[in-house]
Amino acid sequence: MTLTTFEIFDITLLAVLIIFISIFLYKNKKNLGKDGILILYRTKWGLKLIDKVGTKYKKTLKVISYISIITGYLLMMAIIYLFGQTVYQYLFNPEIIKNIRAPPIAPLIPYFPKLFGLQDFFPEFYAIYFVISILIVATVHEFAHGIFSRRYGVKIKSTGFAFLKFFPAIFGAFVEQDEKKMTKKTKFEQISILSSGVFANIITAILFVFAILLFFSIAFTPLGVFFDDYSYSIVKVSSIISINNISVNNSSYDKVVELIENKTLNEIKTDNNKYSGIKGFPQDLTLVALYDDAPAINAGLIPGEVITEINGIKIYGKEKLSEELLKYFPGDKITLKIYDGEDIRNHDIILGKNPQNENMPFLGIGFFNQESRGVSGKIYTLISSSFKEPNIYYEPKYGLSKFIYYLIWWVIIINLLVGLMNMLPVGIFDGGKFFYLTVLGITKSEKGAKRIFSTVTYLFLFLLLVMMVFWVLSFIK
Repeated sequence: MTLTTFEIFDITLLAVLIIFISIFLYKNKKNLGKDGILILYRTKWGLKLIDKVGTKYKKTLKVISYISIITGYLLMMAIIYLFGQTVYQYLFNPEIIKNIRAPPIAPLIPYFPKLFGLQDFFPEFYAIYFVISILIVATVHEFAHGIFSRRYGVKIKSTGFAFLKFFPAIFGAFVEQDEKKMTKKTKFEQISILSSGVFANIITAILFVFAILLFFSIAFTPLGVFFDDYSYSIVKVSSIISINNISVNNSSYDKVVELIENKTLNEIKTDNNKYSGIKGFPQDLTLVALYDDAPAINAGLIPGEVITEINGIKIYGKEKLSEELLKYFPGDKITLKIYDGEDIRNHDIILGKNPQNENMPFLGIGFFNQESRGVSGKIYTLISSSFKEPNIYYEPKYGLSKFIYYLIWWVIIINLLVGLMNMLPVGIFDGGKFFYLTVLGITKSEKGAKRIFSTVTYLFLFLLLVMMVFWVLSFIK
């Protein structure tokens, strides 16, 4: 794995952070506690703020409790559904496992997209992103627990940070409650406190969505329009009469495939038209998708390239592209300014005749994926593409535009992930006790609730183990 200059700097910064944390923990070893594989550094930071908010705004927090609990149930249903879908895909769609080499639950560690070959799905996840995102996510999550605990009269003993014993760069915040008082509270009060953390994460994610909208409008500008395919037509295979000047009688799927094998461009003639290549076959093999004999494909324009200007006029969107093209006629020569991802070049093209109207100009490019570019990652588009115009290539205005943009994006994603994962009805998560209290409220039997809770926990762990086995076997086959 080749590292960029920034990645080397980033990893060095991570190493310095680990050394700093290690020295800090060593100097304060008398104030440390242990909880399994975690080292706890207890403080009194934020206790006054937690106490003030939790006791001053009781009516408001009571109303928010209902919203928080509903959010908790919705997140629990969502994560159960997503977990079930993941299990189904691993068991019954093995091709997915072969194509995505990441484990069923990929660890959220720096550089995991590069480590597990997920760069097409996620932007880079630098160590500095990891540290800042986790700090924000953990702080809002735990402070929400603390505020709602004080609202319902549960004492907060301390706040602090928990560090993984063997790798202190992995850390989180915590709020230490008086567990005896917690267990004496009503079921409503307990599940309010339990759901408050994930509710805070969802609210934080929403706030950062507005932040990313604002930042994008300030820090990025459209460079031009990119196309992702050429124009094409669907014709009958039987209508093909020649391929690369080789006559074809009684054309069929097998004959077409044989004649175009290992060739990128092909001259294909039918009874009525000429085409410049084959796109592919629909499910009905009596039909074939052929690229139109258009200026774009014949001139060597490559899908993914960005058209920034037409005869000196800047192109900011597809409407502007169409508007400029309609100023010309078939046979007119135009000069396109093209950005290929590295360099900008001029490209002269003679416009053709539109197949639908011979009096209109025709370039022959296609827009099919309806996505935007300039900031990458397929999963990233779930949040981002909703506010960007399709097929526009955006360029950063400032040197740190992409860096800050992806940082905000990761804060959103990690808040959502923490909100979802914490509501799994499994013992180690907030959702575990949340689920147990819900079952207890329904069954009125502590013994029965514990049995159901234990069964569900072991079921989830068993299914996770099954997925891990299938994942390991995918490397062997």
